[in-house]
Amino acid sequence: MSIFDFLKPKKNTAATAKNRLQIIIAQERSTSGAPDYLPLMRREILEVIRKYVNVDAEAVKVDVVKDGEHDVLDISVSLPERGAAPASE
Repeated sequence: MSIFDFLKPKKNTAATAKNRLQIIIAQERSTSGAPDYLPLMRREILEVIRKYVNVDAEAVKVDVVKDGEHDVLDISVSLPERGAAPASE
């Protein structure tokens, strides 16, 4: 230990660990914050759309996005070119 060690800023490992944990928790919330019902909702929306238009399963995207203080359901459907026949049941 040097006589000048008191001049060096001390590392606060507890504060560093706390900050890292907060970052990890924020990332987890953003990635796994989607409601559990979204996969089922996506399948049901796809089934309804397929009654009228022949679309691929990857054509329907359902997400929940933050808009300020509100959660917004974002649904995106890529429709095929005009003239595509409806899916047969």
